[in-house]
Amino acid sequence: MTNSAPPPSPSTTAFFVQAVVSFAVSAVSVAVGVAYLPVGAWVRAFLGLGVLYVITSTFTLAKCVRDRQEHQSITSRVDQARLDKLLAEHDPFSTQKL
Repeated sequence: MTNSAPPPSPSTTAFFVQAVVSFAVSAVSVAVGVAYLPVGAWVRAFLGLGVLYVITSTFTLAKCVRDRQEHQSITSRVDQARLDKLLAEHDPFSTQKL
């Protein structure tokens, strides 16, 4: 049976940093935009809470997608291990009794 290591992460450190910076810039830009809108405080507060809700929902969705990918990866590795075991035990030259 082969000892297959999990596949390496497809994202690099530079990609991670870019994602963090992009998130920070977008969140700050929206917050500044909401703060300087020419509307009343209640409307600003409503929009601010809406932005926070969208951000937290995005984190929850990203976590769910990540968890589903990890589950599929584990299932795939278990299936691969079973296939490796079957192939290792199979002898194509043996005569089978029917």
